[in-house]
Amino acid sequence: MTDTTVRAAVPGAVDGDSRKLSTEGADLLMLAGVADANLAELQRIYPVRVTLRGDALTITGAAEVVERAAGVAQRMIESARQRTAFDADDVLRFSIEGPVAGDDAPDRIVLPGVRKVIQPKSKGQTQYLRALFENDIVVSIGPAGTGKTYLAVAVAVDMLARKRVRRIVLARPAVEAGESLGFLPGDMQAKVDPYLRPLYDALEDMMPPERMQRALETRTIEIAPLAYMRGRTLGDAFVILDEAQNATNAQMKMFLTRLGVNSRAVITGDKTQIDLPSRADSGLTQVERILPGIDGISFQYLTEADIIRHRLVRDIVKAYAADEEQGA
Repeated sequence: MTDTTVRAAVPGAVDGDSRKLSTEGADLLMLAGVADANLAELQRIYPVRVTLRGDALTITGAAEVVERAAGVAQRMIESARQRTAFDADDVLRFSIEGPVAGDDAPDRIVLPGVRKVIQPKSKGQTQYLRALFENDIVVSIGPAGTGKTYLAVAVAVDMLARKRVRRIVLARPAVEAGESLGFLPGDMQAKVDPYLRPLYDALEDMMPPERMQRALETRTIEIAPLAYMRGRTLGDAFVILDEAQNATNAQMKMFLTRLGVNSRAVITGDKTQIDLPSRADSGLTQVERILPGIDGISFQYLTEADIIRHRLVRDIVKAYAADEEQGA
């Protein structure tokens, strides 16, 4: 059942404002219920018209009522995505309970296309995940293996699926090659792909191959060197700058001023892995110095305690940090 309109015989139902919610990845039969009972119950509680068509559920009615009904509908959709059975009685319970605290900043992400649940594995990651949902710009600083990029990509994919943004842009400085890639074989894409491979890896873990390929072909998802961002305005997008410690001060300013309306940015980096000729040239250290205190910008610091790779990685990171402190 992918095309259902429930027109409950509820006095007072009116046309007016409408709200469209993405149902991508949800079990539509579970969402609608037997004989559309769940949708009918939603309409019984609120004087709205509910339409389930394709990968969207549309609620139409008076603005204030639509907003309340949408909160309940979102809980229904999340339950259907997680394959958690519910019925009309549960829909009534959802409406009585109201929005669950933290709904806008969940403690886990359900990726419908791959039926995968991503949960933070440490206190630091939990705070970071919440910040990603609550702020327009998040700067995440910490050692390798703490999930800085992985969680950011997960939130980006989640927001794209929910249609909160229209595209994802992933950027990374190619400083390891000095951004002089002419000596490498192949066309420009072949030259830069090795430096962007970690971003592809994260996406491949979160999206079905055919969907990812289609998104790349239509430029719904774009992966490019940081230098390619110059002169652009990135509106209605979730933008991630990875390995930001290797962006220069000028590049960082250029990146931050690309943001358009309804866009979010995540900047991830590790100050112990600056590959620039001078550490003072790192745009990451500059934004850490000049941007704290601005409303809507959150700085999140991850530590060795948040490392989730091989158990030895944490000890290796600590050993290198101790050696650098002794040499300072």
